[in-house]
Amino acid sequence: MRLPKRIKLVEVGPRDGLQNEAAIIPTEVKIELINCLSSTGLATIEAASFVSPTWMPQMADSSAVMQGITRQPGVSYPVLVPNLQGLAAAIAAGAEEVAVFGAASESFSRKNLNCSIAVSFDRFGAVCEVARKQGLRVRGYVSCALGCPYEGEVDPTRVAWVAGRMIEVGCYEISLGDTIGVGTPIKAQTMIAAVAEKVQLERLAVHFHDTYGQALANILAVMELGVAVIDSSVAGLGGCPFAPGAAGNVASEDLLYMLEGLGIETGVDLLALVAAGRYISAYLKRPSGSRVANALTRQLEGAKTCA
Repeated sequence: MRLPKRIKLVEVGPRDGLQNEAAIIPTEVKIELINCLSSTGLATIEAASFVSPTWMPQMADSSAVMQGITRQPGVSYPVLVPNLQGLAAAIAAGAEEVAVFGAASESFSRKNLNCSIAVSFDRFGAVCEVARKQGLRVRGYVSCALGCPYEGEVDPTRVAWVAGRMIEVGCYEISLGDTIGVGTPIKAQTMIAAVAEKVQLERLAVHFHDTYGQALANILAVMELGVAVIDSSVAGLGGCPFAPGAAGNVASEDLLYMLEGLGIETGVDLLALVAAGRYISAYLKRPSGSRVANALTRQLEGAKTCA
């Protein structure tokens, strides 16, 4: 297999992972989780989301979280913003990188963003313009890249068009999300090949949910095509409140174990990552969603969590 020599991991647990939790998680727990993750060697930790608390009450304390974390040199803490109001709040909280989000499915866009795909471009196009003037980098997310809960299969050419437009409005990188986790390796490769006709491979990332247990297989498949940036969530936290039945993200621990087995560099310490997952899983009072973390439990018995 021809695989990248190094993979950049984008940890999304504190935002995409926790946003789907029904019970409100205390600000100090979120801060501690991010601080734990900051000590693992991760270079990017998605920390918060500046969306309306009406739509996402779990993220209502994002300003306090951003102001409370201990930022480590060399670590980026991007935040999700839906519009200019969210961008202003993110900047006030000290954000240095933001992310905007769109969809390859018209139905999902209307459910998730309350607007059409066309209108969504107007919104995050404005965000990109202001953010870049403020010296902030902007990352783009494309939801439903391999399937939609309302429309079923999504045409890869539509995904490519949306990703290409995101680049045009100013995103430096596009994360392609299998929001409901229905993708398979060949479908993932087909989608990446289509998008690569519009966007350079080095500007693409993937964000796979593990609903059908295909996330690691899909990641390996797209790595074979040259994708070298992968989103994952510690302890497999997550899901999507606007995608019924969607399971959590691929677990960061499981992904890192696979990459280490392939001899691929990441700069991330596996046991430190497991400790971070143990911390949040203990707070949530449930087992980790990571098989690797659970398999390593015996080795870590009696060990302190990162807190």
